[in-house]
Amino acid sequence: MGETVRWLTPEEQRAWRGFVRLHERLGGRLGRLLQSESQVSPADFAVLVHLTDTPEGRQRYQDLARALEWEKSRMSHHIARMAGRGMVVREDCIEDARGAFVVITDVGRAAIEEAAPRHVEAVRELFLDHVTPAELRVLAEISERVIGKLDEDLS
Repeated sequence: MGETVRWLTPEEQRAWRGFVRLHERLGGRLGRLLQSESQVSPADFAVLVHLTDTPEGRQRYQDLARALEWEKSRMSHHIARMAGRGMVVREDCIEDARGAFVVITDVGRAAIEEAAPRHVEAVRELFLDHVTPAELRVLAEISERVIGKLDEDLS
């Protein structure tokens, strides 16, 4: 406990707090928009995006939970709610009796196809239209570097 705390400098604090505020406000605004215009929650959208990014629209529960940074119980409860609305189904894993897959359904595909165009439009209006291409490249590089470190720490 005798370690010295590396407090944030004023510049670091400004950057960090600005980043957190930006993340909270953008997430909140995009979430409300998804919910009101598409009846898809931000959590639903995150799950559906991950599933549509896979070739067969399916992912193992544990891989999806890891990708979303969700705890097992949150994953289980949310997938059960989505399954109840017909957006996904749960499939047992033949190779591993303890494992299971989350699979997008036609209802889930229709939901994301309806939500995605307005979501992309809002991302442009609220964020992309306010940064330069150079700033966007820097942001992408920073994000990839930090995500790489976070992924490394999981190994």
